[in-house]
Amino acid sequence: MDEARPLWATPLQFVFACISYAVGLGNVWRFPYLCQMYGGGSFLVPYIIMLTVEGMPLLYLELAVGQRMRQGSIGAWRTISPYLSGVGVASVVVSFFLSMYYNVINAWAFWYLFHSFQDPLPWSVCPLNGNRTGYDEECEKASSTQYFWYRKTLNISPSIQESGAVRWEPALCLILAWLLVYLCILRGTESTGKVVYFTALLPYCVLIIYLVRGLTLHGATNGLAYMFTPKMEQLANPKAWINAATQIFFSLGLGFGSLIAFASYNEPSNNCQKHAVIVSIINSSTSIFASVVTFSIYGFKATFNYESCLNKVILLLTNSFDLEDGFLTVSNLEEVKSYLASAYPSKYSEVFPQMKNCSLESELETAVQGTGLAFIVYTEAIKNMEVSQLWSVLYFFMLLMLGIGSMLGNTAAILTPLTDSKVISSYLPKEAISGLVCLVSCAIGLVFTMEAGNYWFDIFNDYAATLSLLLIVLVETLAVCYLYGLRRFESDLKAMTGHALNWYWKAMWGGVSPLLIISLFVFYLSDYIITGTLQYQAWDASQGQLVTKDYPPYALAIIGLLVASSTMCIPLGALGTFIVRHLKRGDTASVA
Repeated sequence: MDEARPLWATPLQFVFACISYAVGLGNVWRFPYLCQMYGGGSFLVPYIIMLTVEGMPLLYLELAVGQRMRQGSIGAWRTISPYLSGVGVASVVVSFFLSMYYNVINAWAFWYLFHSFQDPLPWSVCPLNGNRTGYDEECEKASSTQYFWYRKTLNISPSIQESGAVRWEPALCLILAWLLVYLCILRGTESTGKVVYFTALLPYCVLIIYLVRGLTLHGATNGLAYMFTPKMEQLANPKAWINAATQIFFSLGLGFGSLIAFASYNEPSNNCQKHAVIVSIINSSTSIFASVVTFSIYGFKATFNYESCLNKVILLLTNSFDLEDGFLTVSNLEEVKSYLASAYPSKYSEVFPQMKNCSLESELETAVQGTGLAFIVYTEAIKNMEVSQLWSVLYFFMLLMLGIGSMLGNTAAILTPLTDSKVISSYLPKEAISGLVCLVSCAIGLVFTMEAGNYWFDIFNDYAATLSLLLIVLVETLAVCYLYGLRRFESDLKAMTGHALNWYWKAMWGGVSPLLIISLFVFYLSDYIITGTLQYQAWDASQGQLVTKDYPPYALAIIGLLVASSTMCIPLGALGTFIVRHLKRGDTASVA
């Protein structure tokens, strides 16, 4: 199998594949949110520490295992110990869950990209109501960007119980997204190796263009000042450290088996230690760089909203008190308000409820992550830019490249163990296996294009991988250090790469990283228990906002099934191996 195994054309192709996989949507829409929530610049302290003690060591471990065993996740862990075949199966199951829902984000990116060529942008204004006498009521209560997302894109139902029909436009976009993924993975490393140059480099080109544009926007400095002003008291907040560790863990894509799959196509002499350090640093630097871009645009949006709010107050007071046009300005607003309140108390008290409390600080503190940041907050900012169509096309093209890059790694985690299997590969060619995986994932993914699809998307996003990945990586680390043997693995690496393993890697693998994963696992488990009944955010069209609802019993059962179906692979795999070996031993004894 080693002789026939395809290889990356160059080590650079492998590095680009890892960067394309690791640098994903989380860098753009999760890290800036965490900075906003946990102290701005001070969040970088726990983030860099967690990168050093958790991210880099575990990334190197997975790359080293893949390169040493030269197999996908199932074969690699079975080689280390037959009892660990369940670890590889668990990785494939989690990757399959991810592939089912993650490509829906690419479908949404396609949908927004296609609509970005319209003038004006369809989310920039509210549509007229049925009588054409005013704007749509739901849109007026929410905003034009929220209306386009929840009503035009998702046509979201009021609750998860009301499934609704499949939306054909997002469904077609999903099919297109899967077709694109299939074309990229069709020839294995041969085709993926060429595609990763684009999926890894093009997002940086767009981010640089956006940075230049973002820094020239009015109010950008307000956003950057908010980001870089450290709130040192947050360093004493345990959640800041937990979220830093979690962000590093999931951002690098540990536990899915993608990194093992990519590394299995390396030359055995490849310096994977150097590549682990490079990929880790580039991934984290991208998060910080993307945050600078995000906060410059966030500052523009917050300043725009703040000044619009002030102008509405000025217009209200000017009309209510018959003031001369141009007399009331932003600079004298507070002074005039005080004068009007004292000179005309009764009239001012009538007008006061209509006045909004305008605050730049509160606009900047509005923390949003995930799809809310990508498809609502960013589109809100883009619609107010000059030549908004150009910036919209660039932004959603970047999201698409980031999403496709992550999907290439994700599908590699599923396909590599399948194509490594002599049983499967003897019946089906590689192209057919790839096609079947894409077809099945796409068919199941149509669930997420239904009217209640976004609620199921949130379930998969929140519960399909979190606990499972922590358990998978914990077992991986303990297996290498204490089952396979750290000294044995060290001598393997030295024979393979010619480089000795220094004390830092051994200390992290042998003690620090496993303890950190156990701490995260305990935190998430206790958090689920303390939370009690799990809840979700449902869209209320009558109020034009999200409301909190309890998950129905069948949704809770599916959440439990999602977690159990991957985590139970590990003990069941070990149990199955034990039973098979015991039976074989019994057969051998009876023959004797």
